[in-house]
Amino acid sequence: MEFNTKKLPASVGKWGMILTAVGAIMAGAAFAVDSHRAMFGYLWMYMFLVSIGVGSLALVALEYLVGANWSTPFRRVSEFLSAIVVLLAVLVIPLFFGMHDLFHWTHADVVAADPILKGKEPYLNTPFFIARTGIMILIWIIFYLLFTKNSRKQDITKDPALTAQNVKYSAAFAILFILTISFAAIDWMMSLEPHWFSTMFGVYYFAGTLVAAISIAAYISVGLNEGGYFGFKVDYEKYYSFGTLMFAFNVFWTYIGFSQYMLIWYADIPEETFWIMNRMEGTWIYFSLGLIFIHFIIPFLILLPRSSKTNPNLVMFMAMWLIYAHAYDLYWIIMPTYFKDGFVFSWNELGFFILAFGIIALVFNYMASKFNIVPVGDPKLERGLHFHLN
Repeated sequence: MEFNTKKLPASVGKWGMILTAVGAIMAGAAFAVDSHRAMFGYLWMYMFLVSIGVGSLALVALEYLVGANWSTPFRRVSEFLSAIVVLLAVLVIPLFFGMHDLFHWTHADVVAADPILKGKEPYLNTPFFIARTGIMILIWIIFYLLFTKNSRKQDITKDPALTAQNVKYSAAFAILFILTISFAAIDWMMSLEPHWFSTMFGVYYFAGTLVAAISIAAYISVGLNEGGYFGFKVDYEKYYSFGTLMFAFNVFWTYIGFSQYMLIWYADIPEETFWIMNRMEGTWIYFSLGLIFIHFIIPFLILLPRSSKTNPNLVMFMAMWLIYAHAYDLYWIIMPTYFKDGFVFSWNELGFFILAFGIIALVFNYMASKFNIVPVGDPKLERGLHFHLN
């Protein structure tokens, strides 16, 4: 089957460059004004990009692993976005240099005077921390290269054996994804408050990552399909699966978040409750209540009806809503460590937010200009185009 795919409009690349330039200038100014505060903003941006890049790679693996057909025509969207994992190796370097600003446990005098941190020192020490991060990023890059190499080669050879290879890779990556994304959350976010711990925190970030990854895939896929950029036009029924996954992953995120809160509240152990209390005092209480409405109640009510999941405009709107909701959630996790007296948001943080979206737009535009936006050699493509819900 031949696909007369269209090139993305030049405005996509231009907007990516504009957002990146504006974000980079604002981020640079933020570091010049207050480097300590800016480092927390940079961490916020980095963990958001980890969610988009690694989460998109997980969606690619998930399709291969479960043998999904409906998503095959749109898989390249997630493949292109997963290229962000390569940039993570470069973007993490400033964080390594800023660890002293971010983490109390990097201060030798603090650790020496704190028996709890002293006990955690075999795990929370700078060399081991950097080594773990390097290994995690290397794993992500290796699997990104494995998946995309076979996928692009299949465009030419049409060899179904390449799909079988990616299925095997997906089985291995599924386990490594859960482990690495959890350790990334524990290392870069939970250890901001090294006295606090939660056995559910890794799963909490894992759930939010899935929400963000499926949402941005839905936003771009529906937009491309409506614009005729795939070279085919699928009916609105296909959007139902995007809407359902957005709804399901968001409910899963809510379940994990509520379970974590309930267990901490019920046990009422000071070593656990202080983290929640920091987010329930001062102006942070309003931010915390906002998280409930923005990340759960409003998306739940809007995405619950079947009609919402087949409306392209509404699917795109709620996809962007949930992407912002995930950024909101990460801000709620990270920034109270710096703004202990109350919620603050200004141009200092806005620059990193803009920069993140600029990077995403640039990466996607670059990949879409280099490779087919449809996996034309995938044996599941035909079934995916004719997929219908029963």
